[in-house]
Amino acid sequence: LLDRERIDIQKGKLEKYDPQMVLSRYLHTLILKMLRIAEEKHTSLDKQILICNEIIQLVSSQLNYPDGELCRITRDAELLLAIQEREHREDHTGPISRIGDRRVHRPRTSIAQTSLFTGSPNEPSLASEFKHEIQSSDRIDLLISFIKWSGIRLIIDDLRDFVSRGNKLRIITTSYTGATDLKAIEELTSLPNTEVKISYDTDRTRLHAKTYLFHRNTGFSTAYIGSANISNPAMTSGLEWNVKVTEQDSPDIIRKIEATFDSYWDNPEFIVYRHEDQDRLRRALSKERPKCNDLLPVFDIQPYYFQKEILEKLQAERQIHNNYRNLVVAATGTGKTVISAFDYKSLIARPGQYPRLLFVAHREEILKQSLSVFRGILRDPNFGDLMVGGHKPSQIDHLFISIQSLNSADLPAITTPEYYDMIIVDEFHHAAAPSYQKLLTYYMPQILLGLTATPERMDNLDILEYFDGKISAEIR
Repeated sequence: LLDRERIDIQKGKLEKYDPQMVLSRYLHTLILKMLRIAEEKHTSLDKQILICNEIIQLVSSQLNYPDGELCRITRDAELLLAIQEREHREDHTGPISRIGDRRVHRPRTSIAQTSLFTGSPNEPSLASEFKHEIQSSDRIDLLISFIKWSGIRLIIDDLRDFVSRGNKLRIITTSYTGATDLKAIEELTSLPNTEVKISYDTDRTRLHAKTYLFHRNTGFSTAYIGSANISNPAMTSGLEWNVKVTEQDSPDIIRKIEATFDSYWDNPEFIVYRHEDQDRLRRALSKERPKCNDLLPVFDIQPYYFQKEILEKLQAERQIHNNYRNLVVAATGTGKTVISAFDYKSLIARPGQYPRLLFVAHREEILKQSLSVFRGILRDPNFGDLMVGGHKPSQIDHLFISIQSLNSADLPAITTPEYYDMIIVDEFHHAAAPSYQKLLTYYMPQILLGLTATPERMDNLDILEYFDGKISAEIR
């Protein structure tokens, strides 16, 4: 007994705390305790069933529950272990129905009561339980911070069989720490009825959750929540802690998991992965792996009204006047790079599918700042590569390059004239110099955008000749 003089008791009105749930849980606890005592006193099972039926009869009678008689427990009652749909087909005799040849194996742990996995040798491994969960599921949703091939290969055959029966598999993951294996993502994407979404921006999403949700139309859905990512050690021998929650035991938790997963699925931060996104994911994983990198700022930028006016004039030049060689004159401090980044952003047809871009400047500092601006506006810290000084790019589709590096590496020699969809040249007044001539005479991009604060002649050469002799927009 508690010493009331040494404790403080807090109470609340029953009506405020879902009284039906509170009352039913109280009865569950009390009846279970009493039945345990009855068992210890060698009370027969028949007697225990009789007592339970009397409780059912009393409650249904008092509450006018019409189906109370159907809820009575018979002496020959059995525990329901599985419900399997029959296969329906037709032959020359007409429609027939039979249980399929596929035998569904139940998980070792209950699908009605909560369980805890701690990696103990006496417990089933997550891999073996997942195999059985997959077999008996109608839909599967996976939310994992990273996915390793060593883990996926343990269950890939089971997943392949699962989706081949028309069931749907959804997966959300990230490029967090660069730990995800590209091979695992590619293998999952190749499965039918499967969608994979990835967050490439771990600075914003910071997804650390590991949740495996196995939907069952029978009302026996289960979910695993804990520390285990999809890797071989985590799913076999690792000391990972994971709670298995059941819909029968904790329906509110299952509903919340479902709702949260759906909210992530609809979040534009998570982008559908397709096979053509290989290079983007490879770069994202490479850049997330620990190394010195100070070029990953992510911030929200909106154009000022005067920048919007410039952007609108550029659109008018292209759509009305069919002029795709545009010079923007803007005074220092008015945000030429911001304008160019928003102009480029307007060309993106769908998230993650970037047109090829070549951004040229004559100084490393300008290129670094410009790359940061583009990453911020595109909200993609993995966008673009530098090719200047000691920086070596992992790709050339979205390249920020100095004019010196362009000439020394002879970039035109490894690209076609139409390779880049858009070429942006910062401080275009330098373009009158001989070093820019190969760039301007070789390439034929869909859009050429020049940025400058001083479009005046340089060395008696007129830079307007590259823009049909006119300025598309200016802020003086």
